[in-house]
Parts: sequence; C-alpha cells; structure tokens
Amino acid sequence: MLDTIRIPVMPSSPLQTTTESHNHSLKNGEQYAEGINWDDLGFGLIPIDYMYTMKCSDRENFTQGQFSPFGKIELCPSAGILNYAQGLYEGLKAIRTEDGRILLFRTKENALRMKMGAERLCMPSPSVEQFVEAVLQTVHANKRWVPPPGKGSLYVRPLLMASGCNLGLGPGKEYTFVIYASPVGNYIKGRTALNLFVEHVYHRAAPGGTGGVKSVTNYSPVYQPLTQARAKGFSDILFLDSETGKNIEEIAAANIFILKGNVLSTPTLKLGTILPGITRKSIIDIARDFGYQVEERVIPVEDLLDADEAFCTGTAVIVNSVGSVAYQDKRVEYKTGEGSLCQKLYETLTGIQTGRLEDKNGWTLEVN
Repeated sequence: MLDTIRIPVMPSSPLQTTTESHNHSLKNGEQYAEGINWDDLGFGLIPIDYMYTMKCSDRENFTQGQFSPFGKIELCPSAGILNYAQGLYEGLKAIRTEDGRILLFRTKENALRMKMGAERLCMPSPSVEQFVEAVLQTVHANKRWVPPPGKGSLYVRPLLMASGCNLGLGPGKEYTFVIYASPVGNYIKGRTALNLFVEHVYHRAAPGGTGGVKSVTNYSPVYQPLTQARAKGFSDILFLDSETGKNIEEIAAANIFILKGNVLSTPTLKLGTILPGITRKSIIDIARDFGYQVEERVIPVEDLLDADEAFCTGTAVIVNSVGSVAYQDKRVEYKTGEGSLCQKLYETLTGIQTGRLEDKNGWTLEVN
C-alpha cells in the first residue's frame, strides 16, 4: 500500500454555478473549485490542482509516488513513449452522490487491465494496490473539482509510459506512471443517439496485435476514417474485422451491443481485437440480471442490420443508443429512448455509480 502523501492546503473558493446558489453542500464546509460553469461542462481538459507521479527503472518495482501541481512533464526526445509509442492509459470517473460522498467504479478492474496491457508491451506496472490507492489519493487531493451531483464527473486518466532515453528499438529503461484528472460532462452532448458509418476500408485492430489492450497506438489511426465519416454527417464509425471484413468489432472508442428479441450480443474477446471494456463487463452482468440471454460471439454485419436495438458502452459514453447504421447502400434505424433496453441499462448503471441504487456487487469504492 502507498503511504499517505501530504498535500498542501489549497485556498478555499466560493461555490460557482450558473445559478445564484446550489442546494447541495460539501462535507466539512469544503468549497467547490471556483470559476467553473458546472451546468455547461463539456468533455475537455480543465486544469485541476494536482497530478500524481511514480517512477521506476527497468527491472525494478514502482515505489513511493508524489503529488505536484498540475502542469507539463519533461521527457527526453528519445523517450520510448515518443519514439516507439510504448505506453498505455486508463480512464475512470469519480462521481459525487446526492448525500455528498464521492464514488469510484470498479477501479480494481482498471488496475488489472493496465497490468495486462503492460505485460503485452513489456513494461513494468504498478501493483493493483498501488494503482487503486494512487487513484483514491488523486481524487481526494482534487475533490473540489468533482462536479456537484448530476452535473458531471471527475474523469481520471492514469498513464503508464516509457519515459527514459532509448534510441534503439527495444523496451525502455525508465517508466513513469502519471495520474491527472479533469471535470467533465457528457462525452456525447445531450446523449443523442449515434448515427454510425460501418467502415470497410480501414481497420482498428488485427489478431495478434494490440486491439485487446489499452495501448496508445490504438487511437490515432482511427482519426482519418472518423474525420471522413463526420464530414459526411455521421457521428462515429464502426469497424469490421481485418481478416474477413464481414464481422463487426468496435466503435472508434467504445464497445457495441446488439439486441434481437431477448438475446443481447456483443463481439467476443477471444480473438484479441476487442478491448475488454469495464462498462461492457458491467452491462453484461446487469442484462443477465434482467433476464436477457447474453452472447459474446462473432457478429456478422448482417446481424447488426437485422437487430431491434443497438448501443455502445464505455467509461466516457457510459451507455448510449445507436439510432441508425449505414453500411454500403443500406441504412437501418433502431429503437431508442424510453422503453429501450439501452435506457433501462443506462439508468441502472448510473444509479449504481451515483449511489441512487444499491450496489449489490460491491462495484463502487468511496473516496474518504
């Protein structure tokens, strides 16, 4: 476990909202961060007070981390993260409840996923206990930036990267684990239903690659097809498998589910091309509790076109409906809104995350 790190006391500031007052008070007379329009948060970076850093050398373990004011980090031009993209990241949220608590969701799963990714990229990683404790301390140090209940969340971004000088091709000699955070609103403004374009030229991942881990290499390659699709009026893209080009895999940054009758399906993890999403895993459990038959399988694009409902899941998007899909010369629309399974799953999942519903599975962790 990490030792408790002393953090300088930040000057308190008045609660700022778009209205004259806010009817939720913080514990112990604490104040929210000033200058924030909590009613109009987007999904962009708002600098907070502190970030957390922990380092280790090759063949050693991570030890005591430290806090510093949020700001720039210094890297050697030949750092492994810059030259060879030897890096991973995670994403999770801290949410303030109506009774003033701050909750994290399934943080241990993020820690385990980072360890799995680090092994794939030949990197040391913090222990599960170190990861969880570092996240807890980071949120606690920046708790005045956790939005008021119902206004958003504090998005927490742990990074693991090869930070030492490393000119030749090979694993780095020094590694840095960093956690920063930012208050955010909805990733998809207004939680509008997505209008997807099925991408059949570019691919997100291939068997034997890194599609199944949260490598930094997985994201910038989607920029070009995503930009092209958005220029045509689509909100996002859905990738097909690289081997056959016939089976659906992932949206640019989210998992996908389809519903037909009482059967809920999502692409299998067995091929190593699908990221094992923590929201995905949670939705599978909740849907089964609802009595749905859940299948993790190879899903032909024809099954997508024949589905009654489709939605995506992820830490950022939470659970969001797919309103329509375009594939070649076909366009299909799906059920959305009230009465949809997506809406029911969203309300249940967010109910647990915000403390409104009982957490029967022990998924939440309170920040003290």
